[in-house]
Amino acid sequence: MRKRILIIEDNKRVLEILSFALGREGYTVLRTNDGLTGIRLAEEQHPDLIIVDLALPIADDMPVMGNLEVCRSLREEGIAVQVLAFTRTEEEQDEVVDAGADDCIRKPFAMQELLAKIRVNTWHLEGVSGTESTKLQVLGRIAIDPDQVKIMKDGIALDLTQREFDLISFLAKEPGKVYTREDLMHQVWEYTGFVGDVRAVDVTIRRLREKIEDDPANPTIIITKRGRGYYLATSRQ
Repeated sequence: MRKRILIIEDNKRVLEILSFALGREGYTVLRTNDGLTGIRLAEEQHPDLIIVDLALPIADDMPVMGNLEVCRSLREEGIAVQVLAFTRTEEEQDEVVDAGADDCIRKPFAMQELLAKIRVNTWHLEGVSGTESTKLQVLGRIAIDPDQVKIMKDGIALDLTQREFDLISFLAKEPGKVYTREDLMHQVWEYTGFVGDVRAVDVTIRRLREKIEDDPANPTIIITKRGRGYYLATSRQ
């Protein structure tokens, strides 16, 4: 079943380019250049993903309805669709996430980067109708699906062992929280008493980094807090 993507974009040329590119990738594209119409389409058409841009006019003679207003309205209406927002600054990114966006992409961006973001935010819908939900957790370029015991990076499935999956899933419960090796041995390895040799944690972290990091020697996803332990980077880092 073709995935349905709603694009809310005020720049008509950009709207045409995005519509053409996503249609060529096999998506069914719904589109509008104003926020109110976008919210109505989201309610009526049940898209699998909503892409929303920054400055969106309600109408020619009315105030601007931007990302913040669209995201808030979608959540207030109870529309639980993944929302991918375009932003220009880190401050804007923080604001739209707080308003209800699930993910962001910074302008300017390459089309391949956008397509990767779309895959990350929709891959869990394979064989699932647009009105069904999942426990998918998206953290930046990483998506975790506990039901399918599956982790993807940029929309591509990673070949992880069960222990590796358990470890990154545990870290993802509280991104940014630092866990000691002993914490991880108790929580992931389920040691109940004296832990002893904690090198198993370091080995598993190293193997995970080899699979999920662009440069394992300079990790940006699983971070070491010197003298304390490890943590999973938040989507805003």
